[in-house]
Amino acid sequence: MSLPQIELPARSEPYTLHWPSAGKADGFVRFDEPLQWRAFVEGLSLDPLIPAIVRRKYERAQKLYLLGWIDTDLIKAGELVALTALELALNDRYGGEVKPVARRRIVSSRAEAMMASPPRRSFKALLQHMVVGDGLTDDQIPMIASCGGTAIGQLTGVTKPTLDERRNALAHGDPFDGLPTSGLIELVRDLIMFAYRRYLAEAHGMPSDGARP
Repeated sequence: MSLPQIELPARSEPYTLHWPSAGKADGFVRFDEPLQWRAFVEGLSLDPLIPAIVRRKYERAQKLYLLGWIDTDLIKAGELVALTALELALNDRYGGEVKPVARRRIVSSRAEAMMASPPRRSFKALLQHMVVGDGLTDDQIPMIASCGGTAIGQLTGVTKPTLDERRNALAHGDPFDGLPTSGLIELVRDLIMFAYRRYLAEAHGMPSDGARP
């Protein structure tokens, strides 16, 4: 992805973020120039063959991260958009395998049934399915493989807050959301890429394992 050519001003001091780095899950990254930050954010892009409806939503998150150079608070907005992009991707890939959330509204006619919104899967259930149903492990997440640590607990519920809890807190105005979450959009990128790995293998003409296209 080539991010919009938004002019980023010089800073009076380096831009430093808590972020996983090679061999150090609890690391920091430093950027002295706007071009360094732009290259970093662009480097978090999805494969261009990811379906556009998912990719474009994710790109909105990248734009907010880019503007984080000007105001770090915008990264928190980017985190919420990134997590909604992940939820959209998981619904696309696993929606047929995860039980929908039960509807409470009574549909009284065929016309109402036709106009009803499509079935909704909980984000929590979709995340858990990545591990239980699709076999995701830490060593299949590039950020974790490179930097160390673990992310699986944030999907299964073992580690708090989970990704769905983070999404809910951001969406519902958590007054204690604090600083940017280290590596969040990078983790989201890796999870989306995992979910679409067979789709991408076929799109790139690579051997597939014969499972979901």
